[in-house]
Amino acid sequence: MNITEKILSAKAKKEVTPGEIIEIPVDLAMSHDGTSPPAIKTFEKVATKVWDNEKIAIVFDHNVPANTIGSAEFQKVCRDFIKKQKITKNYIHGDGICHQVLPEKGLVEPGKVIVGADSHTCTYGAYGAFSTGMGATDLAMVYATGKTWFMVPEAIKMEVSGELNSYTAPKDIILKIIGEVGIAGATYKTAEFCGETIEKMGVEGRATICNMAIEMGAKNGIMEPNKEVIQYVSQRTGKKESELNIVKSDEDAQYSEEMHFDITDMEPQIACPNDVDNVKDISKVEGTAVDQCLIGSCTNGRLSDLKDAYEILKDNEINNDTRLLILPASAEIYKQAIHEGYIDAFIDAGAIICNPGCGPCLGGHMGVLSEGETCLSTTNRNFKGRMGDPKSSVYLANSKVVAASAIEGVITNPKDL
Repeated sequence: MNITEKILSAKAKKEVTPGEIIEIPVDLAMSHDGTSPPAIKTFEKVATKVWDNEKIAIVFDHNVPANTIGSAEFQKVCRDFIKKQKITKNYIHGDGICHQVLPEKGLVEPGKVIVGADSHTCTYGAYGAFSTGMGATDLAMVYATGKTWFMVPEAIKMEVSGELNSYTAPKDIILKIIGEVGIAGATYKTAEFCGETIEKMGVEGRATICNMAIEMGAKNGIMEPNKEVIQYVSQRTGKKESELNIVKSDEDAQYSEEMHFDITDMEPQIACPNDVDNVKDISKVEGTAVDQCLIGSCTNGRLSDLKDAYEILKDNEINNDTRLLILPASAEIYKQAIHEGYIDAFIDAGAIICNPGCGPCLGGHMGVLSEGETCLSTTNRNFKGRMGDPKSSVYLANSKVVAASAIEGVITNPKDL
């Protein structure tokens, strides 16, 4: 069996097979300020008390601080629910983006089943958990019962080999994969990432890859925990390795498909408007003018991303025709970036530093694009109108490329600086 089948089998208390419908208990359920209110509304129609106030996490990240009366009202609904239900795991004071905050707080472990009312909940597969997003109505039933149903997904084995160079990053790996698989090529399947490149990869890079599994339609992305992941989880949870449920695929595990990706000599990858699978080598789009650059999000707002940007931006200035927004993924990362001197360098370069949160990724909180404008971003989606006016354009890239492009005012390969 593969990792996902093993985790779901343990929860179902029987051996499961792809295509089978199962109902299982969950270990953690999450919603944020955008999805909690509709979940709460449905929950209150069917129950008066949550199944377990210790296994629910609510995070404010989509519109924090509130930028409209509507978002303020949504957050009030959340606060009232937190008080009424005594939700202990609430992060509502600018802690950061849910998919960064939950692992930081020690809520994510290998072998767990985690669901969230956000499509990028698949991020936690980087830590060896089965995690997936769902709608607010489904989550309301989880809040009420502690259970949900799944169709056991088939799995695609995605083996990655080769070494990243100085100008590429894990973001380029997942963009390359999505470009080949397509936005619907892995629909309702497990994307199991493995191979020598994945085994050597650090926690943050793994999170980037699993985060974007949904962009090819996958039910979940998942990886076998390596030493760095085990050390990270042990540190955050206070548990020894022997206390963690580390699940690995059998050598003879069955997959619906096996794919191999060699990243040797790979150029930085750019997802061009208006689909994430419209991926091209940077050499095909170099010179494209950019009005706004963005470094942040649950995909690439981590310390390693800020460090990569710092190495390029220090002692430089952004182009006068381009604005650069930087959003650390969490308050913890923000503080670390201040300590390392990154924030000073970003400000000196002319960047705007925003509070931890989703920000421009959703096109309504800050950094909104006007008609005809172009943004180069480290976020995970470039759909039409995602970041503002429907006639604006969004390109996706790694933080090194975004930083270099902010200096030049056009899409730029960092190796050319």
